[in-house]
Amino acid sequence: MLDKSVNKFTLWVLAWPIFIELFLQFLLGAVDTLMVSRISDDAVAVVGFSNQLFQAMTTLFMTVASGAGILIAQKIGSHKRGEARTIGIMALSVTTIIGLVCSVILFAMPEAIASILQLPDRLLPLAGTYISIVGGGMVLIAMMATMSTVIRNTGNTRAPMYVAIGMNIIHVIMNYGFIFGAFGFPQWGLTGVAISTVVSRLLAVFLLLYIFLRSFEYRIKWKEFRVFNRPLFGEILKIGWPLGINMSCWVFTQLIIYSFIATLGAAELAARTYMNTLESFCFLLGSSIAMAAQIQIAHLFGAGKIKDAYRSAYRALGIGAIYVIVNAFLLFVFGKQLLGLFTEDKTIIAIGASLLGMNLILQPGKMLNMALGNSLNAIGDTRFTMYISLGSMWLVATVLSYVLGVHMGWGLIGIYSCMIADEYLRGVLSFFRWRGQKYLRKAEQHEPSVSHQITPMEVMPTQA
Repeated sequence: MLDKSVNKFTLWVLAWPIFIELFLQFLLGAVDTLMVSRISDDAVAVVGFSNQLFQAMTTLFMTVASGAGILIAQKIGSHKRGEARTIGIMALSVTTIIGLVCSVILFAMPEAIASILQLPDRLLPLAGTYISIVGGGMVLIAMMATMSTVIRNTGNTRAPMYVAIGMNIIHVIMNYGFIFGAFGFPQWGLTGVAISTVVSRLLAVFLLLYIFLRSFEYRIKWKEFRVFNRPLFGEILKIGWPLGINMSCWVFTQLIIYSFIATLGAAELAARTYMNTLESFCFLLGSSIAMAAQIQIAHLFGAGKIKDAYRSAYRALGIGAIYVIVNAFLLFVFGKQLLGLFTEDKTIIAIGASLLGMNLILQPGKMLNMALGNSLNAIGDTRFTMYISLGSMWLVATVLSYVLGVHMGWGLIGIYSCMIADEYLRGVLSFFRWRGQKYLRKAEQHEPSVSHQITPMEVMPTQA
């Protein structure tokens, strides 16, 4: 009896819904930035700064969500569906609690946090409003991220995509209403944008929860959220805690780098925010391929198909590299005109345009790093990616950014140079680690016990 779920784990089937979901997330950010730019460039700087803060907070619950996602794909690959179901339930319970704690902190002291992170004083009132409302809904981000991760790793990458479509439509309509006073909405500016963000996320949580409860062979019941399987949670943390530190390194170093940029001036901060939007679009397809490859490789690894897992990483890297290079070149050619859609400030446009050539160098390095880093994570080699992140992100991307960008006065050019060096260093180290096949060889030694002939009874789901 063949396992019909195998067809769900091909690279293209996994990747295209993830791409559309990421594109819509990008669209959400781009529309936010474009609409908020109609309020002021200061408002744009506050949104960009706040989003870095929110990303830093997400690492607290993504430690659990990411580890659970990888394990779910591995368990499904090895036909341990009952364990996969239990892992999904525990992940949502734990991350919701963490999200609630984050919500309370951000709602209670928004301006104090922004001040500590060196946001210019004149931006603090705007930041206080935006961070308290959107940050107060951090629990919604925790629930969305966890449920989307679990659902995707069961092989169903379409459902989060459909939810993203609905969320984006609602968010754009509400944004327009609040900013321009349309559709009978009050003209509340940045406060309205924050409310629009929270409301659209709340609706998305309800939809994802409905799908999540039905993502496994047996519908999840409310009373099961009290279940806590200590050995399985230990497996989540074994994979998840290095991932959490890895993600923490990225978001906290980015937050610190943003604080460096904030000391350069509001124009530089706004330019970086606009460029971040354009760069995100440039890397969308590459990112979706890398995420799909992680799910596919984890499934193949769990099924004992070691050689297929090894080859899948290079295939994803090759395909992704072509797309990101083409996109980076298009951005290099048309980037100045695109920046003009966001702002009329010639200083901000000039600063952003000066970074377009560097982005052309940056993007292939990001693809190398993400494709092979995700592949290592998929097979459980998360400590290695953690170690190289600790070294490279802090020393190269952060410390060197301060030295070149602030101390030596090179500004954003110096900071971008360090970002490029960091991506390529981690990418090259991940390449040699993957090529060495340490974890894959170890698994291959036990292959007879992992990839034995599957009987019809083993294909049937087991009650959790």
